Amino acid sequence: MIRTAQPSDVPAIHTMIRELAEYERAPEEARATEEQLREALFGEHPAVFGLIAEDGGETVGFALWFRNFSTWTGTHGVYLEDLYVRPHARGGGHGKALLAELARICVDRGYARFEWSVLDWNEPAIRFYTALGAEAMDEWTVRRLSGEPLRALAAQASGPRETGNEAVAVPR
Repeated sequence: MIRTAQPSDVPAIHTMIRELAEYERAPEEARATEEQLREALFGEHPAVFGLIAEDGGETVGFALWFRNFSTWTGTHGVYLEDLYVRPHARGGGHGKALLAELARICVDRGYARFEWSVLDWNEPAIRFYTALGAEAMDEWTVRRLSGEPLRALAAQASGPRETGNEAVAVPR
């Protein structure tokens, strides 16, 4: 069964994020707290949305996603941040069911794209996604700023500063 995540799912989601980080060989990078997840998913202005896969009342997987926007199509899309099914539940159709629900959300809302990233060494996931018809976007390379490089570039900004969800003009 696939259902929308509820606030009571946050501890299980947090645990599975840690499990996913272990699987992806980066446990030290998973620093999100339950409080941060609760705010992102269920705060005043949710930034991310979640689906839960259950099997016999047990939470066995999750998908966290957010809306993106394509300037080329002029429509929103879904970006899948994380998809995880616990090892003992893999092969039971839960991953496909989570992806199918996200595809349904895209179609029902008129979104043009459903996108995600996969580690280049994760062959089982790559085969799974390919079997669903997902195309590799090999001509695109992901770039990321974080830590000190992010702060250094931010220090060069001269535009309005945001506090919360509103822009505040900064005198120049």
